[in-house]
Amino acid sequence: MTRTRYFVASTLDGFIATDDHSLDWLVTRDLGPDKGGDLSYDAFIADIGAIAMGAATYEWLLRHHGDEPWFYSQPCWVFTHRDLPLRDGADLRLTRAPVPEVHAEMTAAAGEKDIWVVGGGDLAGQFHDAGLLDEVLISVAPLTIGSGQPLLPRHVELRIVDSRVAGEFVTTRYEVVRPK
Repeated sequence: MTRTRYFVASTLDGFIATDDHSLDWLVTRDLGPDKGGDLSYDAFIADIGAIAMGAATYEWLLRHHGDEPWFYSQPCWVFTHRDLPLRDGADLRLTRAPVPEVHAEMTAAAGEKDIWVVGGGDLAGQFHDAGLLDEVLISVAPLTIGSGQPLLPRHVELRIVDSRVAGEFVTTRYEVVRPK
C-alpha cells in the first residue's frame, strides 16, 4: 500500500529553512556515510514512486543546482501559485489543485511505491490536514538558526518507530497517529 512520507532535515530548533527560504545551513553539515538500513536516504528513495514539492524548495533547487541534472527520476508535482520554469528532462507537473486531488494522481503514478513530501512544512501540513500523511522522518542537525520556515506548522500527533545517527544528524522515523 502506498504511504505518504515527509522526509526532511531540520535544525535543532525546528526550522527547515531560513526566513528567506535558504538551505545553506544544511549543505554545510556532514551527512556521514550512508550506512544503509531503512532510515538511510538510499533505502528511502528506492521506495519512492512520486514526489510532492513546495514552490520554495523547487526554486531553491533551481537557484543552487540549476546547471546540474535533475535529482529525481520519479514524477514530481510542484505545488505553486506562480508560473515557474520547468527543468528539461524532468517529469515535473506544476499544480494549483487541492492536495487530495493531486494525491490521487500521485498514488496512481507511484504504483506500489510511496509518495515523498520533500519540501515545505506547510505542504506536509496540508497532507496531514487531509488525512493523507502517514509517516514523518526527520534528520535533525546539531545547530540552531533562531527563526525560519517551521518543520511542521500544525498540531500533529506522532509515535516514534525508529531512530539512528548518521554523520552529524539524528534521523527519527515517526508514524502519524490518527484520531480515534
